[in-house]
Amino acid sequence: MNHTKSKIAIVGGGVAGVTTALQLAQLGLHVTLFEKKTSLVDGPPWCHLHAGGNLYREISDTQCVTLLKQSIDFVKFYPFIVDYRPTVIVLPLHDNGSVEALLPRLDLLKNAYKNLIADDSKNKVLGESENYYTLYSREKIEVLKSFSTVETPSTLDEWMIPVAQNIDLDTVKFPLIVVQEYGLNMFRLAAGSKLALENFSNVDIKTLSTVRDIQKEKTSWKLSYSDENKTTQVEQFDYLVNAAGFRTGSVDDMLGIETHRMVEFKASYIARWREQSDTLFPEIIFHGERGTPQGMAQFTPYPGGYFQLHGMTHDITLYDNGLVKSSANSSQPVLDESFITKIDKGWQKEEVNQRTHAAITHVGQFIPAFTQASVGSKPLFGAQQITGDDPSLRVAEVSFPLPAYARCEIIKVSSSIDMVKTIIGELVASGYLGSEALEHKNWIHTQLIEEEELKAYSKEICLDRGYPESISNRNVENLGQNSKIKQKNLERVKHETAHLDSGCQQRYRA
Repeated sequence: MNHTKSKIAIVGGGVAGVTTALQLAQLGLHVTLFEKKTSLVDGPPWCHLHAGGNLYREISDTQCVTLLKQSIDFVKFYPFIVDYRPTVIVLPLHDNGSVEALLPRLDLLKNAYKNLIADDSKNKVLGESENYYTLYSREKIEVLKSFSTVETPSTLDEWMIPVAQNIDLDTVKFPLIVVQEYGLNMFRLAAGSKLALENFSNVDIKTLSTVRDIQKEKTSWKLSYSDENKTTQVEQFDYLVNAAGFRTGSVDDMLGIETHRMVEFKASYIARWREQSDTLFPEIIFHGERGTPQGMAQFTPYPGGYFQLHGMTHDITLYDNGLVKSSANSSQPVLDESFITKIDKGWQKEEVNQRTHAAITHVGQFIPAFTQASVGSKPLFGAQQITGDDPSLRVAEVSFPLPAYARCEIIKVSSSIDMVKTIIGELVASGYLGSEALEHKNWIHTQLIEEEELKAYSKEICLDRGYPESISNRNVENLGQNSKIKQKNLERVKHETAHLDSGCQQRYRA
């Protein structure tokens, strides 16, 4: 088989679809990417790496280590979307867990990261392994309260100054945990992936195109779709990749495949805190039991005083009847029409206001001044698929239910790199690619993107989708390990907190 002539159809232009397209295009295959919306990567909200799964206490250590490895690969493949700021993990006083119970897993992850760096120095994308996580005692946080915030933090202590000044310290347990888990910008990926793919002559991007039917014809797939002019078109392909996200089951239905999966609708909310529009915050995660009124609260910063908020309660991010299963009649779980209306047509203003204010109040339990924040824009929202019947599953990649057919099943965006590796292995085994594709590592797509063009297109996509333009930007382009440190501030921190640092580490390991 002449693999350079093989035609690959990818249904869905989300993270799974564009990651597959970028890699297969660079391996010489002819790729056609179908996306029903006007731009790529527009789906359920995601805003950070899961570099160890520290947001999810309920998942296994094995899943956590897998998420760490996958996050590292994701940063290496998409460095232009990373917001280099740390994440603070906080346990509220009302939470049943303890900080001490989290330490064994954190140590496991720190050692796993160290070993990955030893295997390949290019894996050191989350800072030094010994700094994977850091503990902050109440005493040290009290000291940091008296410091002035800095315009661009270059040390963890500088990042923690606004945390110290704004969290109600009487509502949380100590120590606080700072993890080198960075932010991700969806708008930069939407823009950068399109800009990169447009450089390949063997890629055809079909936006505003909806796949209507797929039929198997001998050794090829006949795919019918309506294009941007609402005209029905038919094309033949050698290999089919189902990257349709929460609508993956609809493609299975076209092919007569029965499978079991779930779909969950989720939303996060954009608030504006004008009083802190010039302050750079880390992300802050307040742990809590999912689905209860005290579910996890997530406080994700963007430039200009905008914050993306999750609250794992049914009044905020989770929804009654928002988690549905496939049936005996269809592989596609059926969401209530109200959710489909939100996805395809938009939100009612009253619900936007109600849920955003609920999210603000939820975070305001721990950051009292944040209760002064206001609605910043419409929510970020969408639905995601979950393979099988375990709603806590966080690691899944891809399956191959038919010859020449790959079904993408990612839950977290970082899983997409392992997903494509597996697809490439299947393409090699089936003769669509030569064995050298298994060793290919020289991905050049990042070299095809100019930063100023990326910024401009990210802003355009953000505005077209109805969001404030500043959330298309990163807060920090690098964490500043190599930047010139503000010496006077640093020396004061060292002098006033040195004994607290060592005491905190020893106390919680006693």
